Amino acid sequence: MDKQAIYGLTYGNLENWLIENGEKKFRTSQIWGWLYIKRVKKFEEMSNLSKALIEKLSANFSFTPLNQVVVQESKDGTVKYLFQLEDKHMIETVLMTHHYGLSVCVTTQVGCNIGCTFCASGILKKQRDLTAGEIVAQIMQVQFYLDSKGEGQRVSHIVVMGIGEPFDNYDNVLDFLNIVNNAKGLAIGARHITVSTSGLIHKIREFADEPLQINLAISLHAPNNEVRTSIMRINRSNPIEKLMDAVDYYLSKNNRRITFEYIMLSNVNDRPEHARQLAALLKDKKKLAYVNLIPYNPVSEHDQYSRSSKEDVLAFYDVLQKHGINCVIRKEQGSDIDAACGQLRSKQMKK
Repeated sequence: MDKQAIYGLTYGNLENWLIENGEKKFRTSQIWGWLYIKRVKKFEEMSNLSKALIEKLSANFSFTPLNQVVVQESKDGTVKYLFQLEDKHMIETVLMTHHYGLSVCVTTQVGCNIGCTFCASGILKKQRDLTAGEIVAQIMQVQFYLDSKGEGQRVSHIVVMGIGEPFDNYDNVLDFLNIVNNAKGLAIGARHITVSTSGLIHKIREFADEPLQINLAISLHAPNNEVRTSIMRINRSNPIEKLMDAVDYYLSKNNRRITFEYIMLSNVNDRPEHARQLAALLKDKKKLAYVNLIPYNPVSEHDQYSRSSKEDVLAFYDVLQKHGINCVIRKEQGSDIDAACGQLRSKQMKK
């Protein structure tokens, strides 16, 4: 990893680099166009740049830091990618087809230290943060895959919900968001991008102050401290009452809808009393709160958990609805491939 990935440069970073290296700043938009609109894969293909500039770019930057290892395609159109980084670590990325467009779920860290006891991603402890370039490259690799099909499809939505805690890699994730949102490049609308956090309170407050319109999702998964601490270690230092205070601050600054992710675990967090507690927790936020009930994808390493029955999920949903809480039961995707986040990588590492 001697060279920085070109995808890791924000528009302003690239402009500054060009000026510092004796080039005109208008070259920024040219290079940006080659990268994200024409989507070339080599600096040499940037035909309106001078040979000298191409040599400078080649000497200082690499193109993609990812090597595609495995691609799994589901019957429902979901595609899961296993990528190898330059230091041989593995990460996962997922392409999902929705009625509103094509969404990509990106990974932000190699491993995860949050300690959620139901999650395949945390089986490998955090090795390192991904660079902004490695996160952007996931989007580009998926877009290359779409381009290869010749159907004119493009990535329209992004969810930052893959392996790792995005707010534990805050600066690189913020650069990533600014790069993919830039109107001169991929131009993926801010309101089409969602960042999920397990609840890093100080970072939620910092994110609230950013001049962005990016959507925020909270991985809540429990309505009280006792249950949440038992399944999410982060709740010890970021308990629910302080998390809700941070959410209130975010809502006061943005007045935007916030999603609460809730994985349904049989006889753990899926009882009617849990639904009533969740409704009470979100009562004063229900105009902007949106609960996403998620079917659990069983993971062999966490065999103490099983998915809630359809009847229990519907009963939970009904309680929330009766209390005026907006909610939805997430549609399952990729059930015929390694659906759980981190599952494909874990399987590959055992070979």
